[in-house]
Amino acid sequence: MKIERIELREIGLQLVAPFETSFGATTERRIILVKVFSDGLVGWGECTCNEGPFYNHESTDASWIVLKDFVAPLTVGRDIYHPNMAAALTSRIRGNKMARAAVETAIWDLFARREGVPLWELLGGVQPEIASGVSIGLQETDSELLKKIATEVEAGYQRIKIKIKPGRDYDMVKAVRREYPKIGLTVDANSAYTLDDVDMLRKLDEFDLMLIEQPLAYDDIIDHASLQRELRTPICLDESILSVDDARKALSIGACRIINIKLGRVGGHTEARKIQDFCRERGVPVWCGGMLESGVGRAQNIAMSTLPGFTMPGDVSASKRYWHEDIIVPEVEVTSRGTIPRPGGKGIGYSVNEARVESLTVRKDVIV
Repeated sequence: MKIERIELREIGLQLVAPFETSFGATTERRIILVKVFSDGLVGWGECTCNEGPFYNHESTDASWIVLKDFVAPLTVGRDIYHPNMAAALTSRIRGNKMARAAVETAIWDLFARREGVPLWELLGGVQPEIASGVSIGLQETDSELLKKIATEVEAGYQRIKIKIKPGRDYDMVKAVRREYPKIGLTVDANSAYTLDDVDMLRKLDEFDLMLIEQPLAYDDIIDHASLQRELRTPICLDESILSVDDARKALSIGACRIINIKLGRVGGHTEARKIQDFCRERGVPVWCGGMLESGVGRAQNIAMSTLPGFTMPGDVSASKRYWHEDIIVPEVEVTSRGTIPRPGGKGIGYSVNEARVESLTVRKDVIV
C-alpha cells in the first residue's frame, strides 16, 4: 500500500470544564488531526501533545512543524506492507514521538480499514470491553473535589484518579478517603515532587492507594527506585517510559511496579504493543493514560486497551466528560458498570464527523 498524501488539521475544542494539573489549567485544546490517504481509503490519527511544552518537550506549534516538514515527507510516497513499518520510516527523527505517533496510528487505522477488520483485532486485542477510570483535575477546595468524585462514582467508573501537587496532597487525599473508603483511588503528581518530599509521600501509604503516578522528575528512574523502596504503595511511571527499553531499565532497578502507556508518548501502537507484551510476561500491570484527546485519539486508546496486558482501569472515559460535542459518531459512552465495549466496524470503529471537523479547523496543510 502506497501512502499517497497526508492531511494535517488543527482544530480547537473547548473543554466542558477547566482541567488543572501541576502544570497549570487547560480550558481549550488545540488538537492536530492527521488523515492518511491510500487506494481510496483513509486512516485517522491524533497528535496528543499539549499546547505548551510542559508535559514533555512537544507542543502544538512545534509538532505541526515536525509533522509538516519531516514526519509526513518521510512517509508520503512510501510503500508499506504492514503498519509495523510506519514507525521505522520516521526513526531518524529524534524524540517528537507524539508527532510521529499521529501518523503511525493513522496508518494502523488505514490498514485495519483495508483489511476490513476493527483496529483492536488487527492489534491483537482480546478483551470484549475495557475497564474505565476517570481522571479529575485539581480543584480549589476539597468540597469541590468531593462533589466531582460523587458524580463519577455515581456514573460507575471503576477507578478515580486525582491530581496532587505540593500543598494539595496529604490532607486532600485524607478527605477523599474519609468520604470514600472503598473506591479504587490513585493519585497523579505529574513530576511535582523530589526526594526531599519522601516523608509526605510515605504518609500516603495509609490510604490504600492503587498507585502513585510519576511523583518525581519526568526523565528519572534512579530516584524513583530509591523512593519505591520507601513506599508500600506501588509507583507507576508515565513520563519516564518512552520505549520498551525504558520499561526494561525501570523494572530492572525497581523504579516502579506499574506502567502507564500513552500512545503518543511511546510513538504509537508498535512500541505500545512491545511494552505491554514485555510487562505482561513479567506480571507487571499496564493501563492506558489520557491526554485530553478528542474522539479520534480516544478511539485509538480504546483499541490499544483491548490488548491482554491492560489489566487496570485506564483514563479512557466518556466523551461528554470533556466535550459538549465530540468529533466522532457515536460518541464514546461508558456503561453503568464502568466499562467501554470494544467497537465493531472497520478501523477505529467510530465515524469521524468531517463536517464538524471542518467547522473547527483553524489551519490545514496537505503533504503530497
